[in-house]
Amino acid sequence: MNVSDAAIRVENLAKKYRIGVSEAPAKGVQARVRRTLSSPFTHLRQMARPPTEAETLWALRDVSFDVKRGEVMGIIGRNGAGKSTLLKILSRITEPSCGRTVVQGRVGSLLEVGTGFHPELSGRENIYLNGAILGMRRAEIDRKFDEIVAFSGVERFLDTPVKRYSSGMYVRLAFAVAAHLETEILLIDEVLAVGDAEFQRKCLGKIGDVSREGRATLLVSHNLGSIARLCRRAVLLQAGRLACDGLAEIVLAEYLNSQSSSSAIAVMGHDDRPEAPVVITRCWIENAQGSVTNVVASTEPFVVVFDLLARQAVKDVEMSIRVHSSVGAPLFTSDLSAGSDFDGRVPVGQYQLRMTLPGEFLAPDSYTITVGVHRPNVFWLDLREHILTFTVEEMGSVMWQYPGAVKWLGNVLVRFPWQFTPAP
Repeated sequence: MNVSDAAIRVENLAKKYRIGVSEAPAKGVQARVRRTLSSPFTHLRQMARPPTEAETLWALRDVSFDVKRGEVMGIIGRNGAGKSTLLKILSRITEPSCGRTVVQGRVGSLLEVGTGFHPELSGRENIYLNGAILGMRRAEIDRKFDEIVAFSGVERFLDTPVKRYSSGMYVRLAFAVAAHLETEILLIDEVLAVGDAEFQRKCLGKIGDVSREGRATLLVSHNLGSIARLCRRAVLLQAGRLACDGLAEIVLAEYLNSQSSSSAIAVMGHDDRPEAPVVITRCWIENAQGSVTNVVASTEPFVVVFDLLARQAVKDVEMSIRVHSSVGAPLFTSDLSAGSDFDGRVPVGQYQLRMTLPGEFLAPDSYTITVGVHRPNVFWLDLREHILTFTVEEMGSVMWQYPGAVKWLGNVLVRFPWQFTPAP
């Protein structure tokens, strides 16, 4: 990339912190104060010595990337991966331990509730304060003032000290200032999650407008649907290192795979049931790429799989899979005979059953799975209740613009045929 095309350039960036590790911690504050006063030079030597490996935390290490003008780039990763530290370095809130960043243009930041606002000043005064910090003239701020106020929706409280604002009001005004003042670069952390659903939709729409104006935007979010919809490119941070950089859909898929835990496969013991003619031995989930996982994308199909061991030939049986909500309520049950030509007979042997669920069927949430083999309305040959837990992650489904809406829209996203025509 040509240097002149890059709004942000990060080269071999690293940030380390010294964390408190004590081999023999003093019991209580008074004991620590007495120890420091009794041996001040020993205490100073301990503070001056280089930290050991156990006392060093690398929040970022060897991170390099460029962001072009007008590009909206998502930054994703688990908590503690270094996402917020990266934005704080780019905002000049903290300095890197090594490496460098080159930022070409004025930076508007929204990193946490209250960043850049003075609590004793009113909303009106903080708008002008933020503009002045960015190096803008009063005439420039005046030109954008009415637009900022209208977007934030806090007109009634504009002359009230912001220390009396709710967290939602704080965020609305802070985002309106960051997005509307004339900056070339916009840095946004997960703080947008504080706002209500309507305001989040406005923010996401504004971010799209900002990119079309040629302003570079870095967006940190755990809402993968927002990243999928807004960002063509994303980077994945893992333990402070850059694990993946590329098209958003590829990086998001890599992130979902990395989220899968060691409990992705449920293995059932069956040696203690030698008399059982049929037993279920394993259960797991495969994503659209065929990988075993317990984290799936809301927009992609996935497969529930379980293995079956038939020690004796049986007939007139049914295999079932039931999916439960995060609070244990049964959502639906699928039977093998309802989706195939299965006749209820199972000869001796080992078998594998696979049920495919379509994309945009389950809302983003956590679910559990129950699998069983039974003679309908008679008895269970084997029943494994809530044996596997999996999570559906929002990746841009019809639910992405309604954060938290699973509580009132339900878990299943059913698309019914609708018609909208003038009245006859």
